[in-house]
Amino acid sequence: MPPADPVHAVEPVHTAEPVDPVDPAVRGVVLVRAARRGDTLALHDLLDHLTPYISRICRPIALDDGPDATQEALMAVFTSLRSLREPEALYGWVRAISVREAVRVAKRAGRARPAELADVPERGDPQLAADIDDVLARLSPAHRAVLVLRDVEGMDEESAAALLGVPTGTAKSRLHRARQSFRKAWSA
Repeated sequence: MPPADPVHAVEPVHTAEPVDPVDPAVRGVVLVRAARRGDTLALHDLLDHLTPYISRICRPIALDDGPDATQEALMAVFTSLRSLREPEALYGWVRAISVREAVRVAKRAGRARPAELADVPERGDPQLAADIDDVLARLSPAHRAVLVLRDVEGMDEESAAALLGVPTGTAKSRLHRARQSFRKAWSA
């Protein structure tokens, strides 16, 4: 029986390749391939599929501007999708774009200068609404980025350094300083 309102009926996306609904990585690769062939519904599904992943990376780096950074990263993915050489590298490619955009948005928002860590309220103080977000807000975007890549994404220092475009020693140094600042602010 056809839908009562064919104008508003939503048809499922059918791609030439089977989509494994259990494995999101496989789904992303299949959607990339279909989108690159010109399937606009697959492109829409791909962007919807990537949004939570991009947001998870952008939010802790760009803080309050996380939604803006997520949108910027989605736009960069959309406009640069044809430059992705290997669809299997989708998540690493998206991670690099997301970190770059989150740091750029955070700097543009004026968060490049870290706050004075001595001004952190004590734990349990009512003015401290979200301890972790407050402490992260006191770090520079570069420090937040290396913390997210290392401690949230689980990357090693060499991979994080390559993604950030800095030498491994610089990434290790930033990570050390970021963790040190975070611990100091957290225990205050």
